[in-house]
Amino acid sequence: MKTPLRVGTVPYLVGRPLDLGLEDEEGIELRYEVPALLVEMLRAGEIDVALVSSIELFRRPGYSYIEEVGVAGRGVVSSVQLFLRKAIEEVRKVALDPSSRTARTLTRILLADGPARSFEEVEGGADPREAPCDAWLRIGDPALRECHGEGLAHWNPSEQWSLQTGLPFVFAPWIVGPGVNPVPHLPAFERAAERGQAAALDLARQAAREWDLPEDVCEQYLARECLYRLPAEEMEQALWTFRDRAAALDLCDAALEPRAIAL
Repeated sequence: MKTPLRVGTVPYLVGRPLDLGLEDEEGIELRYEVPALLVEMLRAGEIDVALVSSIELFRRPGYSYIEEVGVAGRGVVSSVQLFLRKAIEEVRKVALDPSSRTARTLTRILLADGPARSFEEVEGGADPREAPCDAWLRIGDPALRECHGEGLAHWNPSEQWSLQTGLPFVFAPWIVGPGVNPVPHLPAFERAAERGQAAALDLARQAAREWDLPEDVCEQYLARECLYRLPAEEMEQALWTFRDRAAALDLCDAALEPRAIAL
């Protein structure tokens, strides 16, 4: 029996249009974890491929990524929000959700200019809203619910990135671990993406029922805010721009150029 490809994905609604039914594909072993834990598992060699924080591509050598697919946005993406107790111009202390390294890095990049700010990375499992802070970063389904269900004041990092750069923001590509050859399994990833994107409206309606949110809110998020396919050149440009801006703050290695694997 061939060794299965060990794949990690996020336990959030945003991942379903890329991984729907992937666990039923022959030769795939799938598990769900928050992005920060997926990174640790990828580094430890406990999984081979992960739909995970894009900043990880530029923090360890040897990675590659599957091009043209991933979780991205061009403008507002409601599952990554900076919630505000003060106007953004008055924010001085920010608590960062421990679940996503990319969202944390993006927030620090966007707030690097202007007044000096401090960033507190709360421990895993902790609620960033409970930290003494002027603003807190939240990701995933909880951010979506707080944004639309609780009506909290918020500032959207993905929107700000696109306004500043004119580029989409790639939150999570399929990152391939060093020495791993995913090519025999690429058709399975393509089929999962086709299934998931065809089912996006049904997934959104299911989420609306579970979260007691309006259907149009969930449909807007999953079917229009989130992008799951980008042209290869645009995806690379967005990733490399993120790398360069993060490296300018010593948040990653500007010399790393991970290889793209054509889907």
